[in-house]
Amino acid sequence: MRILLDTHILLWSVAQSDRLPPAARELLENMENSLYCSVTSLWEIAIKTALGRPNFVVDLHKLRQALGRVGIAELTVEGTHTETLLRLPPIHKDPFDRMLVAQSMAEPLVLLTNDAILAEYWDGVKLV
Repeated sequence: MRILLDTHILLWSVAQSDRLPPAARELLENMENSLYCSVTSLWEIAIKTALGRPNFVVDLHKLRQALGRVGIAELTVEGTHTETLLRLPPIHKDPFDRMLVAQSMAEPLVLLTNDAILAEYWDGVKLV
C-alpha cells in the first residue's frame, strides 16, 4: 500500500509518540507499505514553527533528515494536485489538509489521518 501521512501522523511517528494510534503504527511498520510525506506538511510545519508557538517546537532540518532514515519519501506538489484541489467540495477549511486530500486522490495514495472530517472526502482516506 502507498500511504501519505497527514502532518500529525508524521510528527507522531517520527517522535515515536504515544499519541500514534496502534493501527497507524502497524501500517507504518509494515515493510510492504511505501510511506510518503508531502512537502505540504513540511510547509505547514515551517509556518507553525516560524510563528514561535511555545507548544510547537519542531526542528524542520532534523525532521527532514529523519525521513530518509525511517524510509519516508518526500512527495512534491504537482500541477495535477492543484487541479484536483479545485474539484474538492468545501468540507474541510484547512488549506494544508485539503492539499493532502487532493494529493492522495491524484496519485492515488491512501491518506493516513486521525482527522475524521478528512474521511468524508473519499474512500482513500484511512482514519486511525
